Amino acid sequence: MNSIRVRVLLALLGMLAVTALVMGGLTYRNVLAETEALFDYQLRQMALSLRDQGEIAPAQANTLNDEQLDFVVQIWTADGRVIYPPRLRSDLPTRALLGFADIAVQGTTWRTFSVATGDRVIQVAQPLQIRQKLAADAALRSVSPLFLIAPVLALLLWWLAARALAPLQRLTDGVKARDEQSLQPLPMAGLPDEVAPLVAALNGLLQRLGDSLGAQRAFVADAAHELRSPLTALKLQMQLLLRAPDDAARGDAARALTQGIDRAARLVEQLLTLARAEPGATTVVHASVDLSELVRAAVAETVPFATARGTTLELMAAAPVTLQGDAAALTALARNLADNAVRYAPTGSRVEVRVFDDAGVPTLQVDDAGPGIAPADRERVFDRFYRHAAGDEPGTGLGLAIVRSVAERHGAEVVLGNSSLGGLRVLVRFCLH
Repeated sequence: MNSIRVRVLLALLGMLAVTALVMGGLTYRNVLAETEALFDYQLRQMALSLRDQGEIAPAQANTLNDEQLDFVVQIWTADGRVIYPPRLRSDLPTRALLGFADIAVQGTTWRTFSVATGDRVIQVAQPLQIRQKLAADAALRSVSPLFLIAPVLALLLWWLAARALAPLQRLTDGVKARDEQSLQPLPMAGLPDEVAPLVAALNGLLQRLGDSLGAQRAFVADAAHELRSPLTALKLQMQLLLRAPDDAARGDAARALTQGIDRAARLVEQLLTLARAEPGATTVVHASVDLSELVRAAVAETVPFATARGTTLELMAAAPVTLQGDAAALTALARNLADNAVRYAPTGSRVEVRVFDDAGVPTLQVDDAGPGIAPADRERVFDRFYRHAAGDEPGTGLGLAIVRSVAERHGAEVVLGNSSLGGLRVLVRFCLH
């Protein structure tokens, strides 16, 4: 039973039923006791009203002897002689107990009240069964309205519960009516305070989901556009290779085709790395890692490329620098920074990579002697597929986009500045929280 409405209704109806039973029982008991007390009062008053009469007139005797009366009057003289009623009944009490008493005669219990005067004893009796029946009827009549109104209250509770939960039903219907493309915020007008935070959280989730899907669609569109050019170039280079008239031409075409394949392979690798680095792309459990060791491994992968370009790649990471992070993603970050620095540094220059602890903040710094980036362009270079117009070096335009994405996943900031070597300095500061 997972329905909130059913749970609320069952709880309220249960409370209503218990309340009705308790109130009915208490009312029944109180009315029963009050009716019994009233009947006792009537017995006493009737006995006392006959106390001072010298004799009973015939008209009064006939009235008291009416069989429709529930009360029976008996009068004895002080010596025990019966002076009323004129005809004795065998089922009447034959003795009087002063005050109130319950006397059983031939299976019938009588409630009696007796009072003594100077020369007589007056007793007024009433069958206990009749008293109890009259009292029970009076008590039931007083309780019956409560049980008649209980079903009306139950229907009212049902209606109130349905009305109170109507916003949830409208919210459910609104969500059911949507498809996978409908990510607009849910309406919050008229929502109760208990539901509004849930809807606000759902709207935040829809907003983030929409942003994520929009970024993925833009990424796919950009990737398709960027892949079209190298694939077209590969196709043309293959045609040139097939049409080459001699071995020399075929060799040139083969080398050009190999370079084109390398560029396409690098682009695909960068695309896959960026896809993995996107927030929410994978579920990664951060662990304690040594940033110095990760950067050392990334620089080792870049050394052959630097050697081929005649660039000196220096690493300064002697002391361990520990932080919580994803080792594979951080290695990709360091590799892209080193690769970019070598790619844009002049032939025969130097690239410096440093890892250090800056007052408790793990920091990665990369300096090169390349053309650098003007302050006006330093924000745009983090956009995917944006290529900074510096030199003739081909690139994918994804390196710094990967760096920023990985940094954001680790709560780090990336700062671009001027290097002491004359080119660009990139600082990645892992702010510990």
